[in-house]
Amino acid sequence: MLRRWLVVGPAILGILGTLTAVRSAAAQELPAPDKAKTVEMFRVPNYCEGVCFDHDGNGYISWGKSITKFSLDGKNAVWVETGAPNGHKVLADGTHLVCDAMHHAVLKLAADGKMLDPASKECDGKPLRGPNDLTLDAANGGFYFSDPGGSSIDNLIGTIHYVDKAGKTTLLDDGLAFPNGIVLAPDGKKLYLAESQKNRVLVYEVTEPGKVGEPKVYAELPQKNMEAGQIDNQPDGMCLDAAGNLYVAHYGMKQVQVLDPMGKLIRQYDGGNTTTSNVAFGGPEMNQLFITGGIGKEAGEGGLFRIDLGVKGLVILPPKQ
Repeated sequence: MLRRWLVVGPAILGILGTLTAVRSAAAQELPAPDKAKTVEMFRVPNYCEGVCFDHDGNGYISWGKSITKFSLDGKNAVWVETGAPNGHKVLADGTHLVCDAMHHAVLKLAADGKMLDPASKECDGKPLRGPNDLTLDAANGGFYFSDPGGSSIDNLIGTIHYVDKAGKTTLLDDGLAFPNGIVLAPDGKKLYLAESQKNRVLVYEVTEPGKVGEPKVYAELPQKNMEAGQIDNQPDGMCLDAAGNLYVAHYGMKQVQVLDPMGKLIRQYDGGNTTTSNVAFGGPEMNQLFITGGIGKEAGEGGLFRIDLGVKGLVILPPKQ
């Protein structure tokens, strides 16, 4: 696919004075890193990710071949085993979408965990390689997902796709170095993508549901500092707050990076773990940030962590039908 890379600065994305005001307000609402305590909620036997919440406030995380269901007091139990679950979202009717690399598909599960027909398993007659993460386009009944399967900095075969309400999967972009976390802006006009092996976040203009323009570099992220115990620098899962700030789980950096609406780095929060993998807002007031990842350099264990930010997260869960 033809691509014309553009590196964008604040001036290109809007009126400079307005953007400065938005950036300042966004930064002021967020607590300073030393005022934001990262609390461990519980551990699972393996590296984990895919944190999300359902209509009843229950949370879910993916690890190994399992999905664990948890409550806000930390009580948890295995909900279902799928194979290799990752990104996870809940639909208006209570069914679940789960990216699963073992099945090479975006799975669809009933509210009780029963496996239904896959939501996507091929595109243009070609099987998917290994879907990783997804974001809902609730207004139009579809969703976007990333498929990094087999891709790397030396093998640029990563793709992103759109699945419409009729179930048709469309290729949106290819030639990516491990596309990972993916987030749709609330107005549906921007699609953010973590390109892990290039340590950056891309942004696409959504021209209409399931159609995007050329990618632009939204932000280049900080590089690892080995002396600080940082072992890698790959952006992973992402989420937005109500002010438009983007929260990026930064794998290997022990951090969650926060980018303002113009892509400027405004905060760095402790991820609570080494291989920080995913983030989502939850809680009764939607102002708690939940973080997953692997504990220790070998990431033999996984953990769920929480920061009580006091900042409203963007609600991505569609109203219950």
